[in-house]
Amino acid sequence: MIFKRGRYSGFLRPISYIIDLMIVNLLAFSFFLDTLTFINYIVYISISWIIVALRSDFYEIYRFTKVTNIFTLILKQGILFVLLVFAFFGFFSDLEKRPWEIFKYTLWVILIITVTKLAIFYLLKKYRVLLKGNLRRVVIIGLNQKTDQLRKFFVENPEYGYVLHKTFDLKTEKNLNHCIDYIEKNNIDEIYSSVANLNNSQLNQLIDYADNNLKILKFLPDNKDIYSKRLDFTYYGYLPILSLRKIPIDEPFNKFIKRSFDVVMSIFIIVGVLSWLTPILAILIKLESKGPVFFKQKRNGLDYKEFYCYKFRSMRPNPEAHLHQIRKNDPRVTRVGRIIRKTSIDELPQFINVLKGEMSVVGPRPHMVSHTHMYAEKIDKFMVRHFIKPGITGLAQVSGFRGEVEDDNHIINRVKYDIFYLENWSLLLDIKIVFQTIYNALRGEEKAY
Repeated sequence: MIFKRGRYSGFLRPISYIIDLMIVNLLAFSFFLDTLTFINYIVYISISWIIVALRSDFYEIYRFTKVTNIFTLILKQGILFVLLVFAFFGFFSDLEKRPWEIFKYTLWVILIITVTKLAIFYLLKKYRVLLKGNLRRVVIIGLNQKTDQLRKFFVENPEYGYVLHKTFDLKTEKNLNHCIDYIEKNNIDEIYSSVANLNNSQLNQLIDYADNNLKILKFLPDNKDIYSKRLDFTYYGYLPILSLRKIPIDEPFNKFIKRSFDVVMSIFIIVGVLSWLTPILAILIKLESKGPVFFKQKRNGLDYKEFYCYKFRSMRPNPEAHLHQIRKNDPRVTRVGRIIRKTSIDELPQFINVLKGEMSVVGPRPHMVSHTHMYAEKIDKFMVRHFIKPGITGLAQVSGFRGEVEDDNHIINRVKYDIFYLENWSLLLDIKIVFQTIYNALRGEEKAY
């Protein structure tokens, strides 16, 4: 039996389009009594679905795509699909369909498409391993630590369908001609090359060969640190430009999704929790020590702008509150303060900051202004955190880097997690961090003091 080993599985994407459109349209059949309106719906929703899918890259799923990214794509497509369906039934108001019935239909569509998409994704993995199909022949040009890591990845992950034929050591090869001859004779699909092992002439020779022979060419970063960053590539007219990083939250649709999540969460907490918890805590805080119920402190947020961050007061009023971070067994903390700090309840008023747009539910934790100035001078890339709004919780906090900064290594790792978050944001990552925060609060954290 001969299996397809080309660059693309040509029929997979069209089949995915057909399956999804069949699900969308067949589940809607019961809504329509007259054929003409149903045909109008089929034309409208099919064209809209394809346009939205092309815009959101809904079908840009590859063998190396992460499952979390698939869920993010489904979520984006699902939200837009719901809006499109309600727009249609709003226009054809004479259909007299109840909102819940329409919403239930969209949920079933999204659920079935999700299951189908994941089933195809995992079945293809099994197909590559068991039946040796959907494979790509690859070679690696250059021998160093990074190419060896790639070799191990290909060998240890057969479900991705990469078959490594050979790794070329350019130290023993006089030129690239031998590599190119091998690629030709063995019908290689993809070429992976280390930038560090090629001079400019060899680089151009390899690019020209790949372009003229329909070979996929990919490069591994060399020892220059900039190549290991998530660079954003775009064009100014016909001039290619590389940006240092791409921040997903800056995209209008992602900004809308994140802000919607923030507003919904903040209203839920303010109305559902703070409305009754605040009077109770106000009495307890006032009974133990004089001073305000809420504590406000200047912090640095988006674009380094200062704002007042709100908390339930957990310490006795003192002149050092704006200068010195809380320490373990800090005598300034009240008995009520220890309880609300241990459970992170003291942070809940920051949902007011979120509703005002000064903070997000998830993001880099904001520091006191005095600490921000200090860390900005001594910690590399500390200021990158201010490209996005600060958060009530963050990836660094759920990864063990919350609370008191004990040494420079602590804040360095916090910055690394914060930068990873802003470069790899997704709504699912936010939801994961929120649930991890709740779990940590219920379990109790060692550094929650």
